[in-house]
Amino acid sequence: MKRILFYSATLLTMVACGRGNDFDATGTFEATEVVVSAEAAGRILSFDAEEGDAVQAGRQIGAIDTVQLHLQKLQLERQRASVVSNRPDIRKQAAALREQIAKQEIERSRVVNLLKDGAATTKQLDDIDASLKILNGQLEALLSTLGNNTAAIDENSSALELQIAQIDDRLMKCRIASPISGTVLAKYSEQGELAAVGRPLMKVADMENVYLRAYFTSDQLSSLKIGEEVTVTADFGGDEQLDYPGRITWIASESEFTPKNIQTKSSRASLVYAVKIAVKNDGRLKLGLYGEVKLRKS
Repeated sequence: MKRILFYSATLLTMVACGRGNDFDATGTFEATEVVVSAEAAGRILSFDAEEGDAVQAGRQIGAIDTVQLHLQKLQLERQRASVVSNRPDIRKQAAALREQIAKQEIERSRVVNLLKDGAATTKQLDDIDASLKILNGQLEALLSTLGNNTAAIDENSSALELQIAQIDDRLMKCRIASPISGTVLAKYSEQGELAAVGRPLMKVADMENVYLRAYFTSDQLSSLKIGEEVTVTADFGGDEQLDYPGRITWIASESEFTPKNIQTKSSRASLVYAVKIAVKNDGRLKLGLYGEVKLRKS
């Protein structure tokens, strides 16, 4: 995100002449600017934005060709479906062994009761215990095998899901949208052209919330503070001037040489401090327009 600043040397010189020093600082209006670039490569299928159009943050206004990405996603989804279909039904596959074990346990209880009455032998009980041991061992081995198979299948499925998520991310990047709400200042590409990753598509600026970058001398700093309300006068040329309420949002921590065509309270000041003053735009303020600041006396 960059800040745009347009200077008009002729305009500033004309405005400054004959005005006197009935101001505390001067500067020009700026706005937050974003250059929207392509995040995917391909042909621009649609791009519904023109210079001067208002755009909303995040709202899609164009698209880059996504056919190949959709085909890749379809293939991955089919692969994942095939992998998932091989996941074993552990309960169903172990049901037969569990049923045998249940029957043997019932038989063991019956033999134990018969043994108490002397109607069965200890060998019968030993045979049942041996059979139960074998069946439980088989069930444990089966559950271990099925569990390992399920884990491997789940791992493969997760890997495919990750690839699908990556494709979805690339598909989202085929959308053309502005990250901020604002006005299209410039359009660099058109529908039907080929886009490359990083290629500028358009420039958008927030024209509703502009600010005046004004310059104050060091001896004025003590009277400035963040959040202070000031009066900003926009000069539209001729005798047309309008006052706007402004609020100081930033004060530079280091001084700089006075920019060309910027007047200060002291004509001899060579070093100044940049100050940003937020102003609500009523639609008249334009980038690069000359403005003056008048501090409100407490």
